[in-house]
Amino acid sequence: MAEEFNTDSMLSMFLYESYQGLEKLEGIILEKQDADCFDDSDINDIFRIMHTIKGSSGVLMYENITKASHKLEDVFYYLRESHPEDVPHMELVEKVLAVSDFITGELDKIKAGNEPDGDEKKLVEDLDQFLGELKGEIKKQGIRLPKANKQEEPTQFYITPVAEEDSHFYRIVIHYKSDTQMSNIRAYSATYALKEVAEDLLYTPEDILSNESSGDSILAEGFHMLLQTKSSKDEVMELIDSSEAETIDFEEINKTEYGKALVEFGREAPPIVINLEDDKAAAKENKQAPITPGDYVVKSKETGKGKTLAKNQPKQQAVISVNVEKMDALMDMIGELVIAEATVLQNPDLKVPGLDLTNFQKAAAQLAKNTTELQDVIMSMRMMPLTNVFQKMRRIVFDVSRKLGKDIEFEAIGENTEVDKNIIEHISDPLMHLVRNSVDHGIEDSPEIRQANGKKAKGKITLEAKNEGGKVYISVKDDGKGLNKEKLYNKAMENGLIGDKLMSDFSEKDIFKFITLPGFSTKEEVTEYSGRGVGMDVVVKNIQSIGGRLDIDSVEGQGSEMTLVIPLTLAIISGIVIQVGEAPFVIEMASIKEFISVTEDALIQEPGGEEFLVLRGDCFPFIRLCEKYDLPGAKTKLEDGIVVVVEHEGKQICVLIDKILQEQEIVVKPIPSYVKKVKGLSGCTQLGDGSIALILDVGGLMIEEERR
Repeated sequence: MAEEFNTDSMLSMFLYESYQGLEKLEGIILEKQDADCFDDSDINDIFRIMHTIKGSSGVLMYENITKASHKLEDVFYYLRESHPEDVPHMELVEKVLAVSDFITGELDKIKAGNEPDGDEKKLVEDLDQFLGELKGEIKKQGIRLPKANKQEEPTQFYITPVAEEDSHFYRIVIHYKSDTQMSNIRAYSATYALKEVAEDLLYTPEDILSNESSGDSILAEGFHMLLQTKSSKDEVMELIDSSEAETIDFEEINKTEYGKALVEFGREAPPIVINLEDDKAAAKENKQAPITPGDYVVKSKETGKGKTLAKNQPKQQAVISVNVEKMDALMDMIGELVIAEATVLQNPDLKVPGLDLTNFQKAAAQLAKNTTELQDVIMSMRMMPLTNVFQKMRRIVFDVSRKLGKDIEFEAIGENTEVDKNIIEHISDPLMHLVRNSVDHGIEDSPEIRQANGKKAKGKITLEAKNEGGKVYISVKDDGKGLNKEKLYNKAMENGLIGDKLMSDFSEKDIFKFITLPGFSTKEEVTEYSGRGVGMDVVVKNIQSIGGRLDIDSVEGQGSEMTLVIPLTLAIISGIVIQVGEAPFVIEMASIKEFISVTEDALIQEPGGEEFLVLRGDCFPFIRLCEKYDLPGAKTKLEDGIVVVVEHEGKQICVLIDKILQEQEIVVKPIPSYVKKVKGLSGCTQLGDGSIALILDVGGLMIEEERR
């Protein structure tokens, strides 16, 4: 049945709002997981989130989502209305997260184009049992049970009016914000919510589902409803989602006015039976004459003129939603614009002697300024806070610690740090591995062990993000048992991962990095979370694929800290264009420590062919790009070339180049798949003269140098 109304726009709005609601829900739950109970504000927020998801999923006839969300809404309805004491808080937290996981899984299916076919019966049964226990506790405490929170199946929206003595009549007009998207769907959600309490419900425009342009009419004139119900004004208002409403005009009217309004809505007025005394009282109350036949005459609008409410005139939009694919396309176009700018400004024709380029240089400077500003704007539009990623990590700590029987506190610092959207997609999985490892490997197995070592019984994991020098640092820190260097070395020897090197051949940080080698694991037993020797090597590969690195620090008995150092963005980098022979290369600006000129007496050659440079008393590996990549015509003497000192993960190497060409913004392009992968190169770019320059992978050069 969902296909009948299942348009792309409706689905997009449903998925977006449902995911947002579930993120907010998990944030509330995980923030209050260690509290004794939820406060009134939390209960109201969770109730509203479930009510919204129930209504919108009901509109699209996703019945399993509707049933699960309605049952959880029931639980929080009774909590909100009765305020019982001694509610089993942790059990309630687990029930809420179970519903959240179920709905998220169904939403993921819908997003992938599949049917949400998950079975909600067991989940609903568990909630029913919990709700029964909750009702029993409410009665035991002498609290009167509130009126049941009824849910009717979405069959039809017209209910024949049968007014009773306690019926109320309301005229409701919702004026949505001018930048509200899919206002017709929001209006439909309002009618769906009110259907639960309606004895009679009419609305205009009537074609809000079948006619997408009805949204324009709603924005201009408002969404008008007539409601007959036994509910109070406050109860009705609570059912209406007001998140996108600018104003809601709410007026209670009597039977007489309701009858007139029905005619205005295009319905025949129902028979109204009132005695003379009631008629006089109504007339006196409303300061108007009793009804006459002429009262039901509806004057038609003047031809060609539509009714427009002044207060709903279109306003300037402050925020709009943009499809991320359009953002990616715009970013690609900006990249091409940067290349085109370089092509113009570095055109060989400009080097003809005797040309007067004064005006050209002025125009070029203005073009460069505008391009840079445009690039900064689009980059800022792509930046997203790490809030959602941090919330997922909080959930992982909660789930894993509960399954492992560990009591762990989670602290998030700097969750509003912004990173390029594409970067966030690349770091979510690596960060998840690091957090799981901290819970499983880092924190001790029992509070007694911690207390015996002078620590608090409760472990702590801190996730922190900060932005420094064009890089983002995300660290996962635990106050657990730390890393044992001897154990790491012995395990690496047993697995044959380091050959026959002595422990003294490695620095402390080198030994810590053994845990990132493929197949390395110190876990004696294979569990759901660790022990298979995979994970950390994948973390390093994923981070290196986006130009980042993993730093590891640890103090045995005190804890460990894993730090991801990642770039702010992947699309455009600042680089230095260099030349070796006739071939141009690019080195990322952030990797360059210095350019120096040296003489041959600073060079040390090992019998095996390795070369090192001695600079200011320190010895560094030395690489000749001309020999590494077989580039003819390059300078081979140190005095004739320039040495670039580059750094990666705290280590430095020296690279011999012929000359420095220029500094420029580099649009990173992948090396075509038909070209064999070459170690030490991470991509390519197009220069202003149309030539292709290869981008050096400093980390790859270092790894290859260490293996020699």
